[in-house]
Amino acid sequence: MAGSASTPNPADRRGPERREPKKVLLRVDPAVHAAIAKWAADDLRSVNAQMEFALRTALKQAGRLP
Repeated sequence: MAGSASTPNPADRRGPERREPKKVLLRVDPAVHAAIAKWAADDLRSVNAQMEFALRTALKQAGRLP
């Protein structure tokens, strides 16, 4: 227990640079999921990262990217 009170835990740092991502349940057609999974694999991304990439691209094209 020695030193635990004075040693900061890096996980406790929550400033403006660290935002917790929102979780979303999304139901998609199996063929759409398969296409996204293939695209993700081709780009060496996870399915989640690929979906976020596609959403950000669509938001940017629509002029709605925050």
